[in-house]
Amino acid sequence: MNKIFLSALLLTSLVAPAYSQFPMGGPGGPGGFGNPGGNRQDRQNTNIPGTATDNTPRGNGKISGLLMDESTNKPVEYATVALINVQTGKPIDGTTSDEKGRFSITKIAPGSYKLQISFMGYKNKDVDAVKIEKGTDINLGLVKLEADVRTLQEVTVTGQAAMIEEKVDRLVYNAEKDITNKGGDATDVMRKVPMLSVDLDGNLSLRGSQNVRVLINNKPSTIVASSVADALKQIPADMIKTVEVITSPSAKYDAEGSAGIINIVTKKNTLQGATLNLDLGTGNRSSNLALNGSYRNGKMGFNLGGFGRAMYNVRGAFENTQQTASANGRITTIQSSDTRNQGMFGNYQFGWDYDINQNTSLTASLRYGIRNMVNSQDNLLTRTFLPNVAVPTINARDVDTKDLSGTVDANIAYTRTYKPQQELSVLGLYSRNNRTNNFVADLLSSTDLHTITARQRNENLSYNQESTLQIDYQTPIKKNQMLEFGGKGIFRQVNSDFRYFFADGPNAAYQLDNTRPANTLDYGQNVMASYLSYTYSTKSKYTIKAGARYEYTMIDARFSNAEGGQLDKIPDYGNLVPSINISKGLKGGKSIKVGYNRRLQRPGIQFLNPNVNAANPNNISQGNPYLAPELTDNFELGMSGAIKAFYINATLFARQTNNSITSIRDTLRQSIGDPLNPTFQNVIRTTFQNIGKENAYGANLFANATLFSRWQIGGGIDLYHTFLTNNGNSIYGASNSGWVVGGRLFTSVTLKNGWGIQGFGGGRGRQVQLQGYQGSFAFYNLGVKKDFKNKRGSIGVAAENFFNHPFRIRSEFNTPVLSQSSVMSMYNAGVRATFSYRLGKMSFDGQGFGRRRKSVNNDDVKQGGDNDNGGAQQPQQQGGGGAPGGGRGPRQ
Repeated sequence: MNKIFLSALLLTSLVAPAYSQFPMGGPGGPGGFGNPGGNRQDRQNTNIPGTATDNTPRGNGKISGLLMDESTNKPVEYATVALINVQTGKPIDGTTSDEKGRFSITKIAPGSYKLQISFMGYKNKDVDAVKIEKGTDINLGLVKLEADVRTLQEVTVTGQAAMIEEKVDRLVYNAEKDITNKGGDATDVMRKVPMLSVDLDGNLSLRGSQNVRVLINNKPSTIVASSVADALKQIPADMIKTVEVITSPSAKYDAEGSAGIINIVTKKNTLQGATLNLDLGTGNRSSNLALNGSYRNGKMGFNLGGFGRAMYNVRGAFENTQQTASANGRITTIQSSDTRNQGMFGNYQFGWDYDINQNTSLTASLRYGIRNMVNSQDNLLTRTFLPNVAVPTINARDVDTKDLSGTVDANIAYTRTYKPQQELSVLGLYSRNNRTNNFVADLLSSTDLHTITARQRNENLSYNQESTLQIDYQTPIKKNQMLEFGGKGIFRQVNSDFRYFFADGPNAAYQLDNTRPANTLDYGQNVMASYLSYTYSTKSKYTIKAGARYEYTMIDARFSNAEGGQLDKIPDYGNLVPSINISKGLKGGKSIKVGYNRRLQRPGIQFLNPNVNAANPNNISQGNPYLAPELTDNFELGMSGAIKAFYINATLFARQTNNSITSIRDTLRQSIGDPLNPTFQNVIRTTFQNIGKENAYGANLFANATLFSRWQIGGGIDLYHTFLTNNGNSIYGASNSGWVVGGRLFTSVTLKNGWGIQGFGGGRGRQVQLQGYQGSFAFYNLGVKKDFKNKRGSIGVAAENFFNHPFRIRSEFNTPVLSQSSVMSMYNAGVRATFSYRLGKMSFDGQGFGRRRKSVNNDDVKQGGDNDNGGAQQPQQQGGGGAPGGGRGPRQ
């Protein structure tokens, strides 16, 4: 506790001086640029340097207009508008634009003038030859401002890229423009994002690595920490606005996520008035219903919504052949089973925001998510061929796995803006995920494969709780520099309670299985962090952003049952993670950038949990509480811009990971079959270890174009080489390497009368792993949508994988002590119809620098996907990802 207290004190002392130097009136005092009253449109002196005093001659002339961003068509507020005397060249009056971009200068004396409009992030705009006579009232109408790449504001270079945008430090996929996303979830959206790959189990990877931190509206959630695949299924595709891929995060971001950060931005309503949106869809494999309402009046806004999705008729099958060594020779085991999956997902949230004044705001949100999944393996048949024995040993079982969870996220943020880009924010987050992850197995007679001879049950109750406090301060230095610093504390508590039961016959009561000791893992992890970041931009269009972040991690882990094996002390550790990004603006809107950053990856509880998953007794899985963090150095060189009708983004990257956390397979002598009459056999165990190194280098290329103003076409290719080597233990395989290729292609056509057609296809070749490879996979879909005449709703239909029946994935793993090959079959062809409609009417309410919404970013623990592997209960890992036990590995 002393370490925590001292670290918290350090956080407070770090940012308190920055806050205390500004009184509540803010820079400039009452009526200045940073406070209400500073942008009154009839002000005669607006504190613009060099403007005249009240001695300046006055008249009754007037000039007004509306300032808009040239690329986004959004209002530009708080821009400076100076009135300059043409003869003297000096400013004599001025004002600033309001929150809707409007400006007005009154009481102007007759004469010849020009206007000079300026604001950080935009090029200066001059309006010449404005002649004022007595009583003249001139309305300039719409005045568009062009973004300036030399300043600190992010500049979007879109070219013809309606679907993809390239910003200074991230790539943005505009999901709301994709009509085939209707009725799906976030998994469907992620498959279309450049540089990302999503396998058939929903596990997400970036440039071949699953070490990706996923945020939702810049906020973490314990459901994401528990399983990225689960979290993506809970987010409706219709509600996703954009997906941001941040491959070179600055020091302001948490050090976690060695491959990068993915931020999912959902649609937000900042308009005045009330609306109610209805979205529903149904298909042969899933149905969904969403209802979202919002209300905003003046300074306060509310949003209340819910989403539910049901999955059904999700069928599959698997075949698995494995060989293990014994004293008498090789033992061959052949397994097969049909699988069925069904589930319910829900996401309910309430949001509130309030503008205390023009420069201060409060936001809060409360979210509850549920996930109920049931996976069934029908007649899991195991045939074991022992050395020198002609007749195989047969075991059969029916297995039902229930994975139930509920997540609460509460977030509150206070933001105080003193002047454009000078800002203090204080943010807090509480998140908790409760999970029940059980399986029940009916052991069947080897004679008729029907009669229940015994039963087995595993219970794994767990929770993951996080509390976070974050303080950030940023301030511009002159016109071309920015300083950012702050601190953060994350207080995490994880608990996993697991036990085994058995019963004799179909009706006997369950008894505690003492051959598999019950235990409870309590795992506390506290992270204290501080950072400093500096940005410098030059007139020659260079931008340099450099910084460093220090994070200190304190761990307190223990077992409740010492008889189950007491946990040794895990040492605390500190890490310094530097970063630097350099970009250069070129002619024609093109840009080139180079970046380096060091990242670390802490193991999530899904990698740590020691619960043994034996739903498939020949392929068990178990976490490792002694995992240490991995460290990764990332390098990238990228170029983007428009070449005629095409927008092109090309990136070269390299990364080196030391102490890499990787899924490994070995053998373990374990009892299988009836617990009352056990037989012992070498089974394959999947767990995790810190192997030696994992290196990768490759390229990402993406291009798209809009042709004939109606047809958009685009696609990309990802190619990289990976090399993995272990820490010297030969039973895990010394090393492995190879090339991996993936890509995607999409096209859309906008037709008359609101009709649109869009198609998508993508996939990835086989994935290289330390002990073998995971098979390739592909997806494709085609959708048609019709917008209603008044744009208040739409209807549509989409089909996916309609030629696959089934789609098969082949994987192989080999080490000196085992070999394993599997074929997973998925019957994932589907079709769905969608309908959406919006009630209500709203008017625009622009948001200024005083209304920027802040949220907590816990870019924190290493993620692992929940893998099914067709019921084989084996993880599919990419670059160290994959939770043990096909969705029944360690849980948060």
